[in-house]
Parts: sequence; C-alpha cells; structure tokens
Amino acid sequence: MCGIIGYTGTNAVPYLIKGLEMLEYRGYDSAGIAVTAKGAIQCVKREGRVSRLRKAVDALPFSSTGIAHTRWATHGKPDETNAHPHISKSGIFAVVHNGIIENFSVLRTQLEKEGYAFTSQTDTEVIAHLLEKNYSGSVTDAMRETLPLLEGSYALGILCSEYPENIYFAVRSSPLTASVTPDGAFISSDPSVLTSYTKKAYRLKSGDFGRITKTAVEIFSADGKRVKRDEAELSESDINAEKGEFPHYMLKEIYEQPEAVLNTCRAYIRSGEVFFNSFPFDKKSIKKISRLYLVGCGSAYHAALTGKYVFELLTDIPCEAAFASEFRYSPPPLDSSTPVILISQSGETADTIAALRLAKEKSAHTLSVLNVRGCTMESESDCCFFTLAGKETAVATTKAYSAQLSLIYLLALHMGKLTGKLNGSEYGIILESVMSLPDRIRSATGVLDAQMRNLAKSIKDAGNVFFIGRGTDYPAAMEAALKLKEVSYIKSDAVAAGELKHGSISLIEKDTPVIALCCGGKTFFKTLSNVREVISRGARVICVTDSSHKKECSAFGEVITVPVSHPVTAPSLEIIPMQLLSYYTALLKGCDIDKPRNLAKSVTVE
Repeated sequence: MCGIIGYTGTNAVPYLIKGLEMLEYRGYDSAGIAVTAKGAIQCVKREGRVSRLRKAVDALPFSSTGIAHTRWATHGKPDETNAHPHISKSGIFAVVHNGIIENFSVLRTQLEKEGYAFTSQTDTEVIAHLLEKNYSGSVTDAMRETLPLLEGSYALGILCSEYPENIYFAVRSSPLTASVTPDGAFISSDPSVLTSYTKKAYRLKSGDFGRITKTAVEIFSADGKRVKRDEAELSESDINAEKGEFPHYMLKEIYEQPEAVLNTCRAYIRSGEVFFNSFPFDKKSIKKISRLYLVGCGSAYHAALTGKYVFELLTDIPCEAAFASEFRYSPPPLDSSTPVILISQSGETADTIAALRLAKEKSAHTLSVLNVRGCTMESESDCCFFTLAGKETAVATTKAYSAQLSLIYLLALHMGKLTGKLNGSEYGIILESVMSLPDRIRSATGVLDAQMRNLAKSIKDAGNVFFIGRGTDYPAAMEAALKLKEVSYIKSDAVAAGELKHGSISLIEKDTPVIALCCGGKTFFKTLSNVREVISRGARVICVTDSSHKKECSAFGEVITVPVSHPVTAPSLEIIPMQLLSYYTALLKGCDIDKPRNLAKSVTVE
C-alpha cells in the first residue's frame, strides 16, 4: 500500500516530487527519492509526509533519472531507516517496492550468512541485495534470477548505477503503469499521476518485468519472452481533480455524490429499464443459481452486506456477504451454480483479488463492481460493471460507496426481473426510487450540513459512540461507524439493534451517544423498541429516519431527517448525514481528514 514513481527524461527530481504528492494518499509514513548521478546512486529519505522530503531534495545532484516512494509501513516501524528506496550492499542497486515479500525472513537469513548486512527491518531490502548478488553485467538477467525467489506480491522500480538512464520494473499482483510521454518516460503505481503528461499508458500485467528509457518501454513476460502490451486510454476516473473551493477532498467528494450516482445510473438505464451489456444470465440460466455470494473489504463489504438484503428481497436467491480477507481461508462450496459478485473501488484490493481467483478456480462465475478501468480485477473477472464516481482521493470513501450501492440496486432489480420475483409495478416503483436518488442526496446534503456541523460539537469528546440498526439499516450503521472512527479516531461500534441485549448494552452509560438508523420499513418499530432499551440505561439517542417517521422518533431524543425513499434505497440517504457528521467531528478535533493515520486508500497487500 505504497506509492511508486520512476522518471527518466530531463530534470528528474521535480517530476518525482510532484508524483509523490499525488501518490501520498497511498502511503505517508515516510518518503524517499534515489537518482543516478556521477556513476553512483544518491538517495534522500525522510520520515513523515512528502512535504518534509521536498525540503531535503536540494541535497541531491542534478539527474535525469530517478525513482521515488511514499510508504505505508508493513514491515518495520515508519522511520527514515525503513523508508524506501533501499540500497544494495555496494550501492549499485536502489529499489522501491509496493507489496509484501512473504518469504523475506528466509531470504534475509541466507543473505546474512553470505555476508550481506541489513540496515532496515523491511522485506524490501532483500530484493536489493539479491539483485546485486545475481548481477554480472545484465540487469534483466539479474532480475530473471531474482524474481522467482520472491514469494508474495510486488511492484518494483529499480535503478542500477551502471545504467544511469534506465529504470527497471517488475510486477506481480500489484498495480504498475508505464508510459513514454513528450516530457519523459514514467512508471507509476497509479495512472492518475500520468494524466498531466499523456492520455495513454501501458497497464502492466502480473509477471511482467522490463525497463523504461527516455524513449521506450521494453516488456518481458514471466517466461522471459519479449512481449508487446497495448496502450490503454486513461479514463476520467484516473484524473486527480483539485479540491477547488473545498477545504478537504472528503467534503468535496461528499458533495459530488449526486453526480456519481447519476452518472452510474445513466450508464445502465435505458428507456426506463435497467440494461446491462453482455449480462451473464438470462431467464433460463438464472434459475440454475443456487446461491449468490457478495464479497468485499471495508466499505465495499458494507455495500456487499446491503446487497445481500436487497438481492434476497428482490430475487428470492439465497445470498451471503463475506469479507474478502476471510473468503479464501474458509471458502464456501463454490461451483458453476454459485456466482460471486466482488466489489472494489480500485480493482486492486489484494484480498478481493485472491477471492476472485479462488472463485474462478472453483468454476464460479465472477462479476466485479469496480470504479477503475484497466485494473487487475477487470482483466481477471468474467464480467465487470463500472461505477462512474470518478477519481476519489480522500482515504475515507464516500462517493465511490454511494455509487456502489446504486449499482447494486440496479443489478438486483435486473436479476429480480429475470427470476420473475418482481412484477412490473414493483420493479417500476423501485427503479424510480433509484433514479431519484441524485436529487434526494443533493437535497439531504444541503439541508443537513449545518445540523451535522452542530451535532459534531457535542460528540467530538465522546469516548465511544454506538450506531444501531436492523435490516439494511445495519450495514448502513456499520458504514457510519467506520467513517467516524476512520477520520475522527473516536471509538465507534455498530451493533445490530436486536443484539444489543446480548452483551453490548452493558457498555451503555449515562450520556453515551447512540445513533439509531431507522429508515428500514418493516423493522422501524422494532428498532424503536431497542431505542427505548438504551434510553432506560441513560443513553443520549439520535435517530436517523425519514420525514414520514419524524414524529414517532421525536419522542426519543434528537432527530436527523432524510428524504422519504423506498426501503431498498434508504441506505443511500441515511449515510449522507453520517458522512457529514464524521467529517465535521474530525475537523473540530484537528485530524488529518483526507489522510487518516495508519490508513491507505488502496489496500494492495494482504
């Protein structure tokens, strides 16, 4: 979960610093740059943000070629010693790395016996030493000997002092992009870095390795054969938009949700009907589905859990939602009758990719919900459906999550129609509710902003906040709790409201904030019963409901009102005030909202 950039062309350092600043959302524990100059490799590293590195790069000599890295620590504490790039024993190689080398301890022990001294705690340093050990004049030959020794995942940028204008690269199960532009040649772990210089790039495939020069990209496949990869158009979602008038990307992206949902819906609705090109099931084959699995991590898992409720309601197909990180270690029975829907904003989430590969091994049909084209999951899935949320920069997802929910509703509607579960009238009512979401989200955002700003003042010092809900309100509560803990660092727990009495209610004390999400139709009054239980223990209750239930909720405490919606689409509305509350709470606490501590946007390692 680190950011990598390499550049060869004119003056390397300004390009590398600009790239690191765009990649900082991927890692910000430390940062470093290495360049080739005067027959040697020169390196500068700093703990902390890229801004600290920017102040130190004047120490580097002029160079046309360099690699750089911004780190999210997996091996070793976040300090200058463990920061990348890592240099080999004699200084001939420098390496930056995104991924995890799972057998690094074994490799390190072997290298130490051979006299190689290690200066860091990282897994990456073994790569630099192995390259030097296997080097006899040809860097690509050294890579051919070294890469098979590495178990795990990697995207590598490599400098060799004997070839000062080349950058070498290698990829396994981690994203990396390469491009030759009029400004010079680049490698980058995120194509958005390249959009200032080009509209096309090579998205490297797992197993690829090779080099870039100022004018060319040379690629070899895993078997060592020279290959040609097609350049892909960089999509709108690769463009890293500026914050504009907003103080933070998170707030900007909260306000961009109506457009994200609208664009996603427009892509799949034609003449008042849900339409998917090359949908893998028809009325006959859909009857062969015995069970449907929805898989994701973090917010994508919450979208999957919402999908479980919605798919079962609209299709009558039994569904299970699963954490991608658990899916392959306790795999359910999978075969051609058990399709798997995998949800990932980036399409590079390591655990979700592993779940995808397991599903394919078991002959399950794989359908992916993604926001980025050209990603690993697109290339490996049987079919893909894309949200059109655009580039999301803040680590805490908002608009990508809302776009995922809207696409899940449309998939469930389409499959519900194919199964015959939905009649024309019910289908039309729910579809209309989905289509009206952009306007209702826009309305909710504008009306609730000031209320959430004020509410944040009263919870910013809370030691613990509980979120409760039933049915589809429960995954919404989970997402609300995640948002608050991500950006404000307040301990936040989501509890299925009916489960409170089975343990969690023992933690309710006088004035403990309990936020009850109660927009779900059939469970509304059940949730109110649970609200009474926490009030009797002294809780301060805040109800999130729609305007049709405001009166009933007012008897229990404060009320946050969102527009009335069909119960299927209610999660898309009740999450809006919770996102705003999280943002304003973090703002009052002085937190780093767009880059919360210890978190990274795209989790590309297990």
